[in-house]
Amino acid sequence: MTAKIKPAKGSPYSRILGVGGYRPIRVVPNEEILKHIDSSDEWIRSRSGIATRHWAGPDETVAEMTLEAAGKAVADAGISPQQVGAVIISTVSHFKQTPSIATEIADRMGAGKAAAFDINAGCAGFGYGLTLAKGMIAEGSAEYVLVVGAERLSDLTDLTDRSTAFLFGDGAGAVIVGPSEEPGIGPSIWGSEGDKSDVISQTVPWDAYREGGVEKFPAIRQEGQAVFRWAVYEMAKVAQQALDAAGITPEELDVFIPHQANMRIIDSMVKTLKLPEHVTVARDVETTGNTSAASIPLAMERLLATGRAKSGDTALVIGFGAGLVYAATVVTLP
Repeated sequence: MTAKIKPAKGSPYSRILGVGGYRPIRVVPNEEILKHIDSSDEWIRSRSGIATRHWAGPDETVAEMTLEAAGKAVADAGISPQQVGAVIISTVSHFKQTPSIATEIADRMGAGKAAAFDINAGCAGFGYGLTLAKGMIAEGSAEYVLVVGAERLSDLTDLTDRSTAFLFGDGAGAVIVGPSEEPGIGPSIWGSEGDKSDVISQTVPWDAYREGGVEKFPAIRQEGQAVFRWAVYEMAKVAQQALDAAGITPEELDVFIPHQANMRIIDSMVKTLKLPEHVTVARDVETTGNTSAASIPLAMERLLATGRAKSGDTALVIGFGAGLVYAATVVTLP
């Protein structure tokens, strides 16, 4: 007789229950960037919409920023750290390859023996984390999951690269995902286009730097125009697919929180999606820059904190970046 495995027993639905963020103390205006490149404040603002960004100090490590954001998210969700059954952290700027930083965070926040792992999905990392968390809750392997995007991209910025020096910022954004009586996270539209992986990449691999073959520390480089075209035309399609999969029309949407890569990309996506004027659009990039996986939860937290969005609002979120990878879904705001 063949033994039968019992089916998993989790919650059929999940939602974001709390959000938290951390932005480094130091605010870096464009004027400081201009000390290293031949450009102007007007050019930077017109190309990216960025006026300032936050850069982490020596004590504002990826771990410390993550702990701050995670603590706020746990408190906002109204749960205890001990109830967190899994910790997922998306980062490309934690330079210790192993063990994962998630294991350190789980221990330091008091989550006990929670499952813990890092993911590397670039600017789509938050969306990837949401999808994994939703699956864990449905499967029953965790009741509450901490999803964090945390970056110190200032460590991977070439200040002499005129095309990227002004783009990147630091910070951490976190959410708690937990069970829900009704759907609070829609179907995920995610994927990758690896044939375009060289469009956004690290300048050189770590071993090339270690072996002394290059003088500069590895940094992030990108082909700006190629990224812009891909994001505007292809990601607008993905965003529409996420709306369709969730059964939500643009008229029913309250909030749009795209990855905060570039103001021109955001505005173009709004136009392509034909979003109504009542939809609140996150434009956190102006004062925070591009924080990769942290950008969506940071923008979400700011919208809620300032009252521009409210609990229960229906929001479309989409992340896209190096890989090229992407992830979009519709969520109910905490």
